[in-house]
Amino acid sequence: MKKGLFPGSFDPFTKGHEAVVLKSLDLFDEVVVGIGINSKKTYMFTIEKRIQHITKLFENYPKVKIQTYQKLTVEFCKEIVATHIIRGLRDSKDFEYEKSIAHMNHAISGIETVFFLTNQEHSAINSSIIREMYANKANISPFVTSPEILV
Repeated sequence: MKKGLFPGSFDPFTKGHEAVVLKSLDLFDEVVVGIGINSKKTYMFTIEKRIQHITKLFENYPKVKIQTYQKLTVEFCKEIVATHIIRGLRDSKDFEYEKSIAHMNHAISGIETVFFLTNQEHSAINSSIIREMYANKANISPFVTSPEILV
């Protein structure tokens, strides 16, 4: 069974993230959206709201599972027996950054990373910008599916 892990903080889970998961379903028998928890990081949306949001988005996709973890991503991959790490790329800066992480992950674990290009219409979406918009009461629905779940 091919299982892919799509890791991130997903604060919030954007339409770009959603598109990456949907693309990955063609390659994997199961896709785990792994919400990493970093106790030193401050999040805008609670872990419960992020889980609820992602669960609702993929309620009709039995191949998608949502789990949280608080360890190295490659250690979580081993725990859930994931064969690959899934990452989305918006631009060449993302590629350079993600390439280094993929090489390190492979060196310490043997786990490969699969990259999906973000749909062009989602390439400008950035969670940091979405959080800033949300904090200033701007409409985030063009960038986040069903944002009302996060409230």
